[in-house]
Amino acid sequence: MWRSCLRLRDRGRRLLTRPVGPGPALGSPARAYAPPTERKRFYQNVSISQGEGGFEINLDHRKLKTPQAKLFTVPSEALAIAVATEWESQQDTIKSYTMHLTTLCNTSLDNPTQRSKDQLIRAAIKFLDTDTICYRVEEPETLVELQKNEWDPVIEWAENRYGVEIGSSTSIMGPSIPARTHEVLANHLASYNMWALQGVPGERVRSFLWAGIEFVVTQLKSMVLTLGLTDLHLTVEQAVLLSRLEEEYQIQKWGNVEWAHDYELQELRARTAAGTLFIHLCSQSSTVKHKLLQE
Repeated sequence: MWRSCLRLRDRGRRLLTRPVGPGPALGSPARAYAPPTERKRFYQNVSISQGEGGFEINLDHRKLKTPQAKLFTVPSEALAIAVATEWESQQDTIKSYTMHLTTLCNTSLDNPTQRSKDQLIRAAIKFLDTDTICYRVEEPETLVELQKNEWDPVIEWAENRYGVEIGSSTSIMGPSIPARTHEVLANHLASYNMWALQGVPGERVRSFLWAGIEFVVTQLKSMVLTLGLTDLHLTVEQAVLLSRLEEEYQIQKWGNVEWAHDYELQELRARTAAGTLFIHLCSQSSTVKHKLLQE
């Protein structure tokens, strides 16, 4: 299944040359790239501890807080270890834009948009109506065939796995997804991780899971690919490549701007991997065997 898709990364590695246009007009200041703000690392040691609300992250003797000054607590020790590892891996400065797990936890804890569980689920399911792999082109024939060969098996898997109808369409309006499909998948997300983790309210665990699922769906622009990831039917690399199928086709045809396309690919992989790991760590047992975070 992946042979034709993987060839797209092996071929067409030519640098896309572009004509140099005129510079900025006199008197118009040129835009300079502004790197993300970084803070100096202010701590020496990172550790985790278990509190009443879950597992906490300690930076030296200070407890980590969220942007809204809430105590940073997560529902499982495995997730706490992963977050602590993010903080421990920071060097002289704290590059928060690389700490995707910390960001996801902050979003789950602070809920800045104040959305309920039903709103979170609806936001994720809504992507089904504009799912990347359900929209098909009518030409060129080579891309039509590529989409059919690579995307159809994933849709067929999802339809069989959940007993629903999804389909695909070349219409600009997209496929007509039956209401029952929305209902079945919404119920699936609502019941995700039905068992409360030991010592942690089940509703809070599920709020973390829903936030993670919505995050991955947003990265891939696909509910179907996200389901493939959470069910371990697809790897992160496969899901990302499938979500970029048309772009990879264009790169093969027109060439690759390495500093741009390669960065986008790696960033998408990192964010998708973090979101997938976040979901699975939230599903783990509350505690893990004593290990890690030791010198």
